[in-house]
Parts: sequence; structure tokens; C-alpha cells
Amino acid sequence: MLGQSLIIGLYLLLFLVVFGCVLLWRRHQRQDRRPFPHQLKLLRGPGETQLQRVRTLEERALVHFFLALSLPPAAALILLWVTTRFSGSAQLIGLVAVVLGLLAALFFAARYLIAKIEESNNRYLGFFGERMVAESLEPLKQEGWRVFHDVPCGDANTPFNIDHVVVGPGGVFAVETKTRRKGRSRDGFAAHEIIYDGQVLAYPWGEDRHGLDQALRQARWLEDWLAQLLGRRAAVRAILTFPGWQIIRRGNGPILVLSPKEIIAAVRPAGMTTLSPKEQDLIAQQLDTRCRDVEF
Repeated sequence: MLGQSLIIGLYLLLFLVVFGCVLLWRRHQRQDRRPFPHQLKLLRGPGETQLQRVRTLEERALVHFFLALSLPPAAALILLWVTTRFSGSAQLIGLVAVVLGLLAALFFAARYLIAKIEESNNRYLGFFGERMVAESLEPLKQEGWRVFHDVPCGDANTPFNIDHVVVGPGGVFAVETKTRRKGRSRDGFAAHEIIYDGQVLAYPWGEDRHGLDQALRQARWLEDWLAQLLGRRAAVRAILTFPGWQIIRRGNGPILVLSPKEIIAAVRPAGMTTLSPKEQDLIAQQLDTRCRDVEF
């Protein structure tokens, strides 16, 4: 058993060394170049931040997975050292301590990996929800509206992102997407419905304000920022949307709580024009600058 662990450990070490050497050699030998300029920057796509975090989590999980695989061979080496240096009761205590340490390390490593996998799944769920909302907004582009996704906001100390910003004749709308899983439901509540009374959200399992304060705060920040550009205050309407849920509204509040398919009708009421074409262009140019930061 000890010999097998050592063999596995040496194999893993050899594999990592060879892999790293081949990777460095390939990068050194590569002569081809990108088909586009190095300074090229693209607009952020829907869920850009969530997707970046998913990739980071996956990379970290892979590193920790290999580290976890190295624990048994490392413990085997320590066991070998204990058996050759100690005898009697001291050897027994050392062996027990190593085994208990290995079990504890494996337990915490497994908990860490499972937590990161769950976080990655939740992030990807959020990314997919933002993709759904982005698709529901696509028809607006054919009518001249501008749609921006994952807009970076705030400052270096308090950065945040607005999932979608819609600019058109009817004004500016800051859309916050919350992709929540469905689960158990209380008596009298449908498993697919969220009830909004203008103050709180009633889910099948309970009430809270999840997303309401955030959506309003982000819209206010965007409104203040745009006021500096336009020289006047243009109202920014906050929208909170839940992909996959049906919204039941039983009151009016400062935030529009909608399903994705209801957003288009809400932002383009017939005959309503609050921004001139020049103002729309100015706002769109500034948002384009904020969102154009995706590099290869």
C-alpha cells in the first residue's frame, strides 16, 4: 500500500513537471500572431462578469484538485519517515497522527472543492439568466434602441455592474437580473410565481426584498452619472426581472418587477419620448466607452 502511494505520487509529480515544460516550450516556439490588433477591445456581453468568475473558479478548483491528489503520497512519505525514525509507542503515535491529519486534510479539501463547484454552478446559473434577458431585449435594437450588458459602474473602492442598460426614446432603464431556483412552496402559493406588492417580494417559500434595494441603488447611481454628462437630470427607471418566473403585481412601487418577456412593452409605451436623438447618442457613446474593455 505504501509503495503504491509512492508510485502514484511520483507519477503525478512527473506528469506535472512534463506538462509544465511542454507548455513553456510551446509558448516559446509559437510564431503565429493574432489576426487582430493587440489593443482591440470588445463590448461586454451579457453575464460577462459571471462568466469570468466561473472560469476563475474552475481554474482554482483544478489546482486544488491536484493538490488534494498529492495529499496521500505526501502522507505516505511522512509515514515512511516515521517508521524509519521511531519505534514502539512513539511510532504508533506518529502513525495515528499522520493518518488523522490526512483524513482531516482530505475532509477540508473535499468541502472546499464542493463549495467551489456549487458556487461555480450558481454563477453559471446567473450567467445563463442574463443571457435569457439579453435575448428578450434583442427586438429593441431593430427599433433603434441601444442595449448594453454588464455595465461596469462605481469606483475602485465600490465597483459593481448593472446587468443591462437600455437607452431609447422612452428613456433609460437599468435592468437587474436575478436568476433564482424554484423549490418548496407554502400552502396557497404557486411554485412558479413571485408576488410583488410594491414593497416586498413574496416567493413560494417566504418574503424578502432580494434585489429590490440593489436595483434602485444602481439606477440612482446611473442617473447621477448621466446628469453630469447631459447637464440635466434624466430619470433612470429601475427594472428587476426574474427569468423563468411569473410575476404577479398587486401594488405599485419605485421599481418595475417584470418577467423578461414583459420588459419590451414596459420600456416603449406608445408615443412616449423623453430623450432626444442627440441625448440618446451621447448616453450610448459614454456607455459604449465603459463597456468596451473585453480583451483577448
